[in-house]
Amino acid sequence: MDIISEINDDFELYNKAYDIIREAVDNGDTAGVNMLVIKDGYEKCYCEYGMRDIENSLPIQRDTIFRLYSQTKPVTAAAVMLLVSRGKVDLSADIADYLPEFAEQYVNSDGDRKPVSRRITVRDLMNMTSGLAYPDDRFVGGKQSGEMFWKMEQRLYTDNPATTAEFAQMASKLDLCFEPGSQFLYGISADVLGALVERVSGVTFGEFLRTEFFEPLEMYDTDFYVPQDKQHRLAKVYNYGKNGLEECITNHLSLRYMRDVPAAFESGGAGLCSTLDDYSHFATMLMNGGTYNGVRILPEAAVKQLTTTCFAPELKKYLYSGWDWLSGYSYGNLMRICTDETQTSVFSAKGEYGWDGWLGTFFSNEPQHGITLLVGLQQVGIGRAGTLIRKLKNLTMSELV
Repeated sequence: MDIISEINDDFELYNKAYDIIREAVDNGDTAGVNMLVIKDGYEKCYCEYGMRDIENSLPIQRDTIFRLYSQTKPVTAAAVMLLVSRGKVDLSADIADYLPEFAEQYVNSDGDRKPVSRRITVRDLMNMTSGLAYPDDRFVGGKQSGEMFWKMEQRLYTDNPATTAEFAQMASKLDLCFEPGSQFLYGISADVLGALVERVSGVTFGEFLRTEFFEPLEMYDTDFYVPQDKQHRLAKVYNYGKNGLEECITNHLSLRYMRDVPAAFESGGAGLCSTLDDYSHFATMLMNGGTYNGVRILPEAAVKQLTTTCFAPELKKYLYSGWDWLSGYSYGNLMRICTDETQTSVFSAKGEYGWDGWLGTFFSNEPQHGITLLVGLQQVGIGRAGTLIRKLKNLTMSELV
């Protein structure tokens, strides 16, 4: 089913969610929050409270645009799976088959650098088992990644910013933190996948997403930048300061703060901006087995693979390290996937999937119960708002299941 709007059809859920959100905002946990819940194709609840721009007293609203950061990743995974369904990409193939710059791959363990014994596959990128790190001083490759992003940021506001293709070239020179497939490490794999989609499709990553997903899904406010006529809807980013919440002007992961010009580097791991309504169209398409408004976006088999594939059980300990709330989950195709609801610390059913973003945006699909939950906020590192999101997830499941 496609979304049928019945705003706040569930007043009990609305009232309880509003109280939770208001308390978090009034406590200074975050500046503003909105939440959208859909069940069986019907909108059950939309709730908002707080500010998208404290300094100018602009409230958070339904059309507020958020920087998705890592909530970009499920969209990137869907793009890859679409190419897999067309026979253009093989999940088991060496990524060098598509990105030849990765012909030489080295693993570096505490300074012991040697050629890999098993090369990075596309599946490794989809499962974050590639060994390619985000900036991380624990690893040689992580330090190299930090230097790469620093160099990219120095060019960010020049007339020669790094492109998606250049990113792949630079990433191919990084040492891996472990042998591919042997561990899970959250890193730049999705960004490399964006470059792979670009190379295979022959168009920019952004153009591929617009043609194959955003236009047919009516995601008109979703892109790698925010045009001038929409800038007033882009929420500010906040962090905790001595005097409460303070705007944090950050180019985190070499992405322009205001996203005010078309991006040269279309980051598959972090670059998209969107609204709750736009992202709900993507979520609904997945819930519908690949269709939206009667239009086939993804083959049903591709959606099944996208939303159920998980990595090996022995890798779960790396997922839980630092993310203990993900107990009961596995990971695959750039999303968490619930495999044992008896072990989760949030109310979930087996098969629940989704992901969140560095600034607190959150996406969850519960196929068993037909529930989609989306939350929007812009708080550095999620911060205390992480507790808020789990409260809203638990409330939604309690009220609708």
